[in-house]
Amino acid sequence: MDMAKTYEPKSFETKLYNEWNEKGYFKAKVDKNKKPFTIVMPPPNITGQLHMGHALDDTIQDSIIRFKRMQGYSTLWLPGTDHASIATEVKIVEQMKADGVTKADIGRDGFMERAWAWKEKYGGRIIEQLKCLGSSCDWSRTAFTMDERCSRAVKEVFVNLYNKGLIYQGDRIINWCPTCKTALSDAEVEYEEMNSNLWHIRYPSVDGTCEIIVATTRPETMLGDTAVAVHPEDERYTSLVGKQFILPLTDRTIPVIADEYVEKDFGSGAVKITPAHDPNDFEVGMRHSLEVIRVMNDDGTMNALAGKYEGLDRKEARKRIVEDLEKGGYLVKIEPHGLNAGHCYRCKDLVEPIVSKQWFVKMKPLAEPAIEAVKNKSIKFIPKRFEKTYFNWMENIRDWCISRQLWWGHRIPVYYCDTCGEVIVTVDEPTKCPKCGEVHLRQDEDVLDTWFSSALWPFSTLGYPEMTEDLKYFYPTDVLVTGYDIIFFWVARMIFSGLEHMKEVPFREVLIHGILRDSQGRKMSKSLGNGIDPLEIVDQYGADTLRFSLCIGIAPGNDSRYTKEKLENCRNFINKVWNASRFVIMNLEGHTLPEIGSFKPDGTDKWIATKLNKVVQEVTKNMTKYEIGLASAKLYDFVWSEFCDWYIEMSKTALYGDDEEKRVNKLAFLVYVLKRILKLLHPFIPFVTEEIFKNLPGDEESIMISAWPEKDKFHSLAEEKYTEGLKEIVKSIRNLRAEMGVAPSKKLSAIIVTQNAKYKKGVSFIEKLSGTVGVKVVNEKPNLTDKMISTVTGDSEILIPMTELVDKAKEMERLNKEKQTVLSEIKRSSGMLNNERFTSKAPANLVEAEKALNDIIVELDAAMRKQFTEKFADITKEFDKVFKELFGGGKGTLELMEDEDILECGIRIIAQPPGKKLQNMMQMSGGEKSLTAISLLFAI
Repeated sequence: MDMAKTYEPKSFETKLYNEWNEKGYFKAKVDKNKKPFTIVMPPPNITGQLHMGHALDDTIQDSIIRFKRMQGYSTLWLPGTDHASIATEVKIVEQMKADGVTKADIGRDGFMERAWAWKEKYGGRIIEQLKCLGSSCDWSRTAFTMDERCSRAVKEVFVNLYNKGLIYQGDRIINWCPTCKTALSDAEVEYEEMNSNLWHIRYPSVDGTCEIIVATTRPETMLGDTAVAVHPEDERYTSLVGKQFILPLTDRTIPVIADEYVEKDFGSGAVKITPAHDPNDFEVGMRHSLEVIRVMNDDGTMNALAGKYEGLDRKEARKRIVEDLEKGGYLVKIEPHGLNAGHCYRCKDLVEPIVSKQWFVKMKPLAEPAIEAVKNKSIKFIPKRFEKTYFNWMENIRDWCISRQLWWGHRIPVYYCDTCGEVIVTVDEPTKCPKCGEVHLRQDEDVLDTWFSSALWPFSTLGYPEMTEDLKYFYPTDVLVTGYDIIFFWVARMIFSGLEHMKEVPFREVLIHGILRDSQGRKMSKSLGNGIDPLEIVDQYGADTLRFSLCIGIAPGNDSRYTKEKLENCRNFINKVWNASRFVIMNLEGHTLPEIGSFKPDGTDKWIATKLNKVVQEVTKNMTKYEIGLASAKLYDFVWSEFCDWYIEMSKTALYGDDEEKRVNKLAFLVYVLKRILKLLHPFIPFVTEEIFKNLPGDEESIMISAWPEKDKFHSLAEEKYTEGLKEIVKSIRNLRAEMGVAPSKKLSAIIVTQNAKYKKGVSFIEKLSGTVGVKVVNEKPNLTDKMISTVTGDSEILIPMTELVDKAKEMERLNKEKQTVLSEIKRSSGMLNNERFTSKAPANLVEAEKALNDIIVELDAAMRKQFTEKFADITKEFDKVFKELFGGGKGTLELMEDEDILECGIRIIAQPPGKKLQNMMQMSGGEKSLTAISLLFAI
């Protein structure tokens, strides 16, 4: 045996992982004789470091892929990383700042050299961290969104969409981050409630005959107003439509226009229209051919069109403009107003809607088939409720802004000829202008949105645009595992991209998991300081413990919590598996086991086989449906209780007996069952199951490539029913012993009254596991002179002599001690109430508490006597003596001993201060055992 005495994961986890990898167990093969099963890993950013969200996501994926591998599929779990344009460029710029250089200093080529060097240094860090979790990815296929094959796919897709008229360049409102200085897609904007104001501004008419009042949350943009809009049916303003009004603080005039966009019942019913700084205003401006005046620079400062406010930061400009409006008599009022403001998902700065010339994808033609694919069940969301999130996004989708004002990323494959003005869109860089022959061409400066390349991930990683063998065999992939927070970021884009470019869905199912939160239910974050480093957990507890704690009890789509208690419970479970396995292996020494076909299983073997068969079927069903939490929880319960606590104990009779044939058969079946259990556990805790498996006899090379268990021939419902009946008898006796406080070493006698004569064969089983001796199984209840305590199971009544359960001397000693404690407490309370110094000087609430406590004692005296007289009877003489002293003749019964929990509660209350005592008693008085509880408290 090569198993250590104690479970020490550090001694084998890294070694086993390297062995698996070196032997090629992770590598996927195109095998026409096998059905493929493919998962593509959501690519973590190269800026990233492994966090608990990654650990959860990748543990779920690894559990699924290991399960499918054991089922005989040709499995591919394809890993990779994302270049993360914005996040990575921010990191590199910060590094350059520390070095005293800027992008302008080194130019684009110099910057890209630094970027690729940064990627080489840090880009593979998270991959190595994922390996510590046991991730069984095909690392030979590791992809990067900017590697040669993915870059080729990006260019091909851009050109295809452009040629179809689905990509265009135009001046439109986009989300702009002044800090990152780049456009953002709608999905990259995070909205958050903010306290702000609504500024009401007076716009006077040019002829001086009237005025119109508008309200705005962004007074700094009013300098770009080109109209005031009212609803066409709003009679208040019908006469003003077409009239010119002065734009305060400027020398411009603007018209009043009528548009149904305006809500006439909101505010004054008149709204300012600023086409360059609001997406809805932009649409209104397009309908009415309004001028588009942008008054803000890319860095958030005001530009030349802002007049005297040029150069001011937007926040300072707002302050100055409001002051000037007030001075000029244009500011009517300011009122508090809640604002749902957009922030950059990276730097958290306030996003500015700004008109800008950008590249866009027309989304409606792409969204329609993607919506239908989910409606017709070509793609299923698990849980189904997340379809609503998907449909809401896709049915209201706007054109996608795909250009970013960055240097790190896929540069847009568009080239310009400044000689003749030709625009060339091509996959390969052109050598000359096809129109005029000019060789000096200029490529577009912008790069593509990061999500443009990751939208192609399921097929770009498999060789697209070439129809490779991998692409033909492993596409479409089977399941995408991801969190609900990127359904619109990534999931939706992969769906419409797959349908458009591969003419087939990218995956058949989308498994949505929740967010892993801290023990208080908070999202883990740097700002809260509640993040957990999964590698520290692996170092302390082992990867298997972390994995199992992440899996057990989770449900698709629901958030879960990380707690140290859960982690330690999982560590204890794995330790129990280790010790149980070690027990089996230690007993194998010196024995030659029979082959499976020549087993001679006994009843308990068939019982455990039947129970295990049910677990095999349930866990297989759960795993097929991706119910990871249910599957792991069922295994936890079965292994801990049925296998370790029952079957191993049942087996000891044969293992320690004199019959060698029974011993080797029992050992053989123990090994057989243990192997099946380890295989079921392997997807969740791969390291420890492999370490144990290789120490068991057999010719299977590795548990990782062994066959998943199926229902076997040892199934026997009759043996299951019989053994479960014996278990119920044993559990009932054990429970009775515990309730009566009988020492484990003390042997009890018992009579089992039952019509099931088979139990006579199980007497030795009952005696060994329940601490009994001389057990008799009869079909009729005998006439007995001794007083008996009885307990009932499904088909039996168990009788145990009362004298064997109760140590009268000890019980007398305990009751007398408790009596003295209560009497002392009553004496103390009465003494305090009779002490004038206490009642006159103590706080009123304390005196009242003592009085209330004393009143309860007096008021309950008669009730206690009545309750105990009715409830407690048939006590032995020794008990009668104590109860007579307490109740003046009342009797007790051994039922008292069954109320240990109430007694202990009473003792705890006695030890508390008077005020707390009263509070707890009042809480108890509302319960169904109130009178019994209070009686015990003051009378025992």
